[in-house]
Amino acid sequence: MIGVVSDTHGLLRREVLEVLAGAELIVHAGDVGDQSVLQELQLVAPVLAVRGNVDGGPGTGSLPLTRVVEAGRSTIYVLHRLSNLDLDPAAAGFAAVIYGHSHKSSVFWRDGVLYLNPGSAGPRRFNLPVSVATLEVGEGKLEPRVVELNVGGTGGAGRA
Repeated sequence: MIGVVSDTHGLLRREVLEVLAGAELIVHAGDVGDQSVLQELQLVAPVLAVRGNVDGGPGTGSLPLTRVVEAGRSTIYVLHRLSNLDLDPAAAGFAAVIYGHSHKSSVFWRDGVLYLNPGSAGPRRFNLPVSVATLEVGEGKLEPRVVELNVGGTGGAGRA
């Protein structure tokens, strides 16, 4: 199982760690906010992250804007803003595109490619739910699942 998280904005909630426990890999789709988030996620599983529009500080400013992740026989393209996608994922042979930025979870298929936004796992914004996603990768298939977290309040800086 791959854990998928985005838009933590420096806040790593206990509930996120609970959902991602047992993951073989964690993909962070940007707006990490603070390198301590990546360090704590690394305690659960290896982490591959991309830089979001708020990532400019130590430990996050040097993250790549895009990544290619190999998961079994599937290749996944990761970026923060879907609007910055500058290739045709189907023509490039990608099975999935993981992205963030909007703080709103989304799962859809286009031209045989999965598009997955886990939503925001950090401070609650825009009255949207706080969420993460999991991605089961099997022989020729991808099974995404968005998990809404039962958290109160708006969160804040640091660990909740």
